Amino acid sequence: MRRGQVAVRVVGPLQWVVYPALLAIALTIALATPVELFGLKLPEPVLPMALAFAWPLIRPSMLAPAVLFGLGLFLDIFWAGPLGLWALALMGIYGVVLISRSFLVGQETHVLFVWYGLGTVAAFILTYLISTLLAGNAPSVLSLLGQVLPTLLLFPIAGRMIERFDDGDVRFR
Repeated sequence: MRRGQVAVRVVGPLQWVVYPALLAIALTIALATPVELFGLKLPEPVLPMALAFAWPLIRPSMLAPAVLFGLGLFLDIFWAGPLGLWALALMGIYGVVLISRSFLVGQETHVLFVWYGLGTVAAFILTYLISTLLAGNAPSVLSLLGQVLPTLLLFPIAGRMIERFDDGDVRFR
C-alpha cells in the first residue's frame, strides 16, 4: 500500500535571500553609472528597502537581517556615507515589519503599500536627520525626494517577492 505523497516545493535561502541581495548590489552599481537620458540622470533608489520590507513577511530568519546589515554597509561604502547609516535604516524597517508581521501577513496589496510607504519615508527621515547632525548642515531636500520617489516605486518588487515566496515552503505553515 502506497501512501499519498504531497509535492512540496522547497524554497531555500538562496532563492529568497541571496539572489535578490546580489541583484540589488548589481542594480545599485548599474544605476550609479554616469548615464544621462534627455538631460536626466538615472535614479538611485535604495533597492534593499524592498528586501527589508519583504523578507520578514516571507519568513523570519537569522540570515535575512545579517544580509540586510551587509547590504546597508555596502550602500554606506558605495555612496561614501557614514558607516552604519543605511544598515541602521534597513534594520529598522526589518524590525518594524517583523514586529507587525502577524497583522501584515495576508493583507491586501494596498495595505502593504501603505506600510511600505510609511516605512520608507520613516527610514529616509531617519537618515536625513542623522546626516544633518553629522554634516552640520541639511542635505538638499530635492535630492532626498529624488531618491525617495524611485524607492517608493520599488513596491511591486516587494509585493511580487511576497506573493512568490510566501507559499514557497508549506512546511512552515
